[in-house]
Amino acid sequence: MIWYTLLVAAIAAERLAELIVARRNSRWSTARGGVETGRGHYRAIVVLHTGLLLGCLVEARVAGRPFLPGVGWPMLALVVAAHGLRWWCIGTLGRQWNTRVIVVPDLPRVTKGPYRFLRHPNYLAVVVEGAALPLVHGAWLTATAFTVCNAGLLAVRVRCEEAALSAAARQAHPLDERHVTRQRAAGRASRR
Repeated sequence: MIWYTLLVAAIAAERLAELIVARRNSRWSTARGGVETGRGHYRAIVVLHTGLLLGCLVEARVAGRPFLPGVGWPMLALVVAAHGLRWWCIGTLGRQWNTRVIVVPDLPRVTKGPYRFLRHPNYLAVVVEGAALPLVHGAWLTATAFTVCNAGLLAVRVRCEEAALSAAARQAHPLDERHVTRQRAAGRASRR
């Protein structure tokens, strides 16, 4: 159990490092006119992620969950892979990465690195880690609770992020949006 406590502590320290990077990137973004959206759900995300770390330790200890090598080692590999993906996302987005939804006007959407394959690869890392970290030491209740709660929060978060990115794209290219609107109207008229 000591090594599992150290693992969870290391992940908590990594989260604090992420918050330092995010705070620095927030200042950079707002200095360039970045606008934050989705403040209402951010606190719930912080509470959920804090609960994940605490739940891992409490459930493993209180419920006496054993380390089962056949499950624990593969789950640990998934945790490591999820962190690799998360830091690949952070490195790819550079100053645009944040734990909050802040969009800087006139910056193009990033489509390199893991964003070549997925629109929101960081959220894949969150999903994998949220299920795998508790299961490293058999905390299946925590894994289930986090996964269910996270699914609801991610639905809100992705909608918020997509809306913010779409709004920024429309502001950056208003003529493109008018062209698309005209094309849609012409398509509806031809179907009548």
